[in-house]
Amino acid sequence: MICNTLTQQITKAPKDSAGFYFKKAEALNDLNKHSEAFNLFIKAKNIYRIYDDKDSVAICNLRLFRQCDGQNDLEYDCKSFLDAYNKRAKEKKDTLWLIFANYNYASLYFNKDPELSAAYYHKTLSLGKKIGRKQTIAGVYANLALLYTETAPDSASYFFKEILQLYTEKNPNELFSSYINYANFFQKKGRHNEAIVQLKKAEKITPDRFRLNLNKVLFLKFAECYKEIGNYKQAYFYTNKYNEVKDSINNTAQNIAIAELDVKYQTAEKEKQILVEQQKKRQNRNLFIGAVGFIVLGGFITFLMLKNSKRKRLIAEQGKELETQKNLTLLKEQEISTINAMVEGQEKERKRVAEDLHDNLGSVLATLKLHFENLRINKKRQKVDQDLLFDKTENLIDEAYLKVRSIAHAKNSGVIANEGLLVAVQMMADKISSANKISIEVVHFGLDTPLENSLEIAVFRIIQELTTNILKHGQAANATINVSRHDAMLTIIVEDNGIGFNVNEIDLKTGMGLHSIRTRIEHIKGELIIDSTQNKGTTIIINIPIE
Repeated sequence: MICNTLTQQITKAPKDSAGFYFKKAEALNDLNKHSEAFNLFIKAKNIYRIYDDKDSVAICNLRLFRQCDGQNDLEYDCKSFLDAYNKRAKEKKDTLWLIFANYNYASLYFNKDPELSAAYYHKTLSLGKKIGRKQTIAGVYANLALLYTETAPDSASYFFKEILQLYTEKNPNELFSSYINYANFFQKKGRHNEAIVQLKKAEKITPDRFRLNLNKVLFLKFAECYKEIGNYKQAYFYTNKYNEVKDSINNTAQNIAIAELDVKYQTAEKEKQILVEQQKKRQNRNLFIGAVGFIVLGGFITFLMLKNSKRKRLIAEQGKELETQKNLTLLKEQEISTINAMVEGQEKERKRVAEDLHDNLGSVLATLKLHFENLRINKKRQKVDQDLLFDKTENLIDEAYLKVRSIAHAKNSGVIANEGLLVAVQMMADKISSANKISIEVVHFGLDTPLENSLEIAVFRIIQELTTNILKHGQAANATINVSRHDAMLTIIVEDNGIGFNVNEIDLKTGMGLHSIRTRIEHIKGELIIDSTQNKGTTIIINIPIE
């Protein structure tokens, strides 16, 4: 699908030769001539650059990244091509282009940095859902399932189930393969009965492509699982079916191979005699070279051993000196750390009161303002019981009073200390939604066990501040708070359908809003990703490592 999109866009190039090079490069790539294809993509890119065709240059960069990332013999910084494409995607603010960029970043870090890869997949998933792109959602789910198979089995199982909900009988090959992958996941975990359940579902599907190869895999998996649970009768049955399919696939290939071997055998017999004579000559020559090489190598090894021994003595002496200097430095650092800790403690105490007022009282007052607006509107229209609105407003005033009192006595740890993070977020969302100005949905996954108390408080304050920003500035009708835990990573996604803003025009170094949020996230060693499009809403992704 991506290739089709690229080909359609390249026809807009101002120079025919550039389009010719691009299409020829694609053809060579299909023939596995990757190095030649790479050079032609470079030529096409240079021509487009001359004519300042930025979109076509970006498309060439994406193809160059894919070529470069799959080849080890190309002396290029592969990521630089993807960075250039991503920069153009952000300039265009094109969601589909941003999907391609984030999906490829996730693939780049799949084996190098699984946590970073997962973050990019979640960003891709959010963009895919925004435009309802089913194939993107399915692809992300599949990759996340594979990514978490070894490290987070529960998460992997969750994503496998999500994939199966996306496909129907109209996608027989995709549905068949998904069941096989899910069964393979259970098989690796030693849950063979559950694997057989998935295999039976796949057996009911008739693939429309690669039927023999897919059935070959299916029957082999059946045989392996039945053998593991001791059902040798079924294992024998499916082993026979596997061999039948395997023989059917191999017959044609074997006939071709036999004919080729017959021709090669006749030629090989003639060449064999020549090779025997040449081999004798080479053996004599190799023996002489080997003897000389052994003598030279022995002398060189002896020289290296003496040199290495002397070097070890020097390193040992230098090590003692460094250890002495290290101890002196450590004492000085401890003195400085003690002084810094005292100063930092005083500064934190000052900031705590300001942040508590802003975080606790700010959201309550924002909600209270909504209730007052409802009172004013309802006074004229009388759609809701006026007394009920007064009661809600009075309750919020009481809550604001209690929060001020609690802050004054330095005992305000909120509902988190008693009920936990998830309950606190849900209570906050219900309270704001009750004003009938905005609907907030809370989605969670993997929060079966509580986090460390100080971390839960910090996360709640961040979510509370983000929600306050939506109420004050977002003008949104709906918002979603997604809190998910995957092993050593806590991911928070806050989305709204409000007016959005230009990320480049926001100063994150000042103010009590996003600056405060960014400071909190940096303090707990987290990562903040902001994606907002004017008149299309805002998505904020936060990844926090959990020790």
